[in-house]
Amino acid sequence: MATRRELTTQQHIALHDGLVIPAHPLALDENRQLDEQSQRALSRYYTAAGAGGIAVGVHSTQFEIREPQHNLFEKVLRMASEEVDRAGLTRPFIKVAGICGPTEQALYETDIAIELGYDTGLLSMGGLGHWSEAQILERTAKIAEKIPVIGFYLQPSVGGKVFSFDFWKEFANIPGIVAIKMAPFNRYQTIDVARAVCYSSRRDEIALYTGNDDNIVNDLLTVYRFQVAGQSVEKRIVGGLLGHWAVWTHKAVELLEEVKKARQNESISLDWLTRNVEVTDTNAAFFDPAHAFAGCIPGIHEVLRRQGLMKGTWCLNPHEQLSPEQSEEIDRMYRDYPHLHDDAFVNKHLAEWLE
Repeated sequence: MATRRELTTQQHIALHDGLVIPAHPLALDENRQLDEQSQRALSRYYTAAGAGGIAVGVHSTQFEIREPQHNLFEKVLRMASEEVDRAGLTRPFIKVAGICGPTEQALYETDIAIELGYDTGLLSMGGLGHWSEAQILERTAKIAEKIPVIGFYLQPSVGGKVFSFDFWKEFANIPGIVAIKMAPFNRYQTIDVARAVCYSSRRDEIALYTGNDDNIVNDLLTVYRFQVAGQSVEKRIVGGLLGHWAVWTHKAVELLEEVKKARQNESISLDWLTRNVEVTDTNAAFFDPAHAFAGCIPGIHEVLRRQGLMKGTWCLNPHEQLSPEQSEEIDRMYRDYPHLHDDAFVNKHLAEWLE
């Protein structure tokens, strides 16, 4: 059995306190080649903005990086890892590697992530729709023997599948699972995961993270409480691992700090419900649910392009482009919610990040 390198005590505490973990985009030039200057600038932006981690090789980084004609998986993971190390952070920071595919591919990607100094793997279940729950649990256990694993409930509309409550209960019992990112965009399925973790003897070892871009603020404010063997057990969703937080990240860090204060005070103002709608409205502009999420990656790119962090919205797949009227919707976000963007912060530091 492989020896798993565990999170440090400081990383474990930070993960459970709650972190902003942006899903790292892929910066390309007009020839759809890697734009190393912008790619490194993005990593520098996230560390400077106060993020507690970055997730690289995930959906926002474009799954096509794994295709032989691009062969960018190892390269983009390496660059992000180098920039985090170069930042010399004094706070705990968690490098998350996106891991996907059948078991053999997932193990191969895990080995690369470990070699490059990644702390955890975000294990996607995407593309395994024909696998049984038992097969997916077996695959998970093999990865978790090598690296601490963040589980991932992906919404079915972008390649995920619906899992049973019993699946998540078994999943939570696997040694090496340190967190679960819940992104089914569905309240029933989110509750399934929270309840399953509460039923597990490992409940205190697993942090819950939101990936529900349609409900970020409410997820972060909610206490999940269940009766387990006659005892009341509570869990919170403590932070987020989000493509949405790849933009306006400095404001996302401020938002999470405000949420933590509100949790401590144990009094939630009604204003939070309105803020949840504001954040969800901005997410709709970025992620493009109006066109079945077709423009979700270019939407993130467009915001970063406007800020000067990327040169364009190009994707490895040339068919991935901004949807009709998506740019106008992003204009509306700037107009309607000026308190949510971090343009001033980016302007102040952009030149040094691009050096």
